[in-house]
Amino acid sequence: MRVFIAGATGVLGHRLVAELADRGHEVVGLARDEPGDELVRARGGDPRRGDVLDRDSLREAATGADAVVHAATAIPTDQKPAPEDWERNDRVRREGAENLTAVADEVGADRFVQQSIVWVARRPDGSRFDETAEPNPNRATQSALDAERIARDAAADSGFETTVLRCGFFYAHDSAHLWSFGEELLAGNAPIIGRGLLGRKDAELSFLHVDDAATAFAEATTGEETGLYHVVDEEPVTVAAFFRGLADRLDAPDPRRVPAWVAKYLAGEATVRLLTNPMPTTAEKFRRDFAWKPRYPTYREGLDAVVRRWREEGWLRETGDGYEWSGEASETTATSTPEA
Repeated sequence: MRVFIAGATGVLGHRLVAELADRGHEVVGLARDEPGDELVRARGGDPRRGDVLDRDSLREAATGADAVVHAATAIPTDQKPAPEDWERNDRVRREGAENLTAVADEVGADRFVQQSIVWVARRPDGSRFDETAEPNPNRATQSALDAERIARDAAADSGFETTVLRCGFFYAHDSAHLWSFGEELLAGNAPIIGRGLLGRKDAELSFLHVDDAATAFAEATTGEETGLYHVVDEEPVTVAAFFRGLADRLDAPDPRRVPAWVAKYLAGEATVRLLTNPMPTTAEKFRRDFAWKPRYPTYREGLDAVVRRWREEGWLRETGDGYEWSGEASETTATSTPEA
């Protein structure tokens, strides 16, 4: 199979290039510069220059593709992103979906795979939900839901089938937000943000190691089933447990609590909303249809792998009192957190 991937140099995309190439597929990855070309080649893909906002460049790059994957995002990595910082990401979601579905139709692709996020459907009362739940978007997540609609509508009017994968909270050793969390935890500056007057009410979130996201996307791209799926690990966990789990593995100070009403002035409303609104869900449907099983079934195994990789790469240096952060973000480091 020949697969064209938009977002091939991102934290998910470069893993997906490698996963599909290792399975014997011909992979074409969209890149915007020479470092991007080199990254795609190193993962076993064939780089092509282009931009998801430039349909002509996509048409040439995707020629001959059997499947097209929209894994591109432009998520801000600033500590406190302003609303306008999300505008390019909104364009990449919406216009990217419009351009890529149009090109998929033009080149005669059989399948289109759209990346999305599970919290477009999280419930106001914090209860568990699945693919049957009515969407419940906010300003930051509306574009992800719009991209889903664009992909489904295009499939109805064309010759390809669409699969939408709503993923949990991404994390990996090379994801920018987890990198930042680790650095701030070691410095004693990463708080646990909670609801309530004192910030003691924790939200239960669904996480997903990006290695497992890549295998899920590979299955969705090459498998027989299509539709809407949630892709998360096997155990929703509170933000407090996740942060403390990372702090324990780093021998870092126990993170302090900060109430959401205070934190929004420091981290911005979008980040606070993400960390304080529950989104517990399951990947039961995807696991059943694709016989998929995550390599890291919970955050515990995933964080073990993250910290092990940080040590191996020399980004964590052991001292007599524990660890100190010594890493610098690599060229492959990208954002780990989709829209809040």
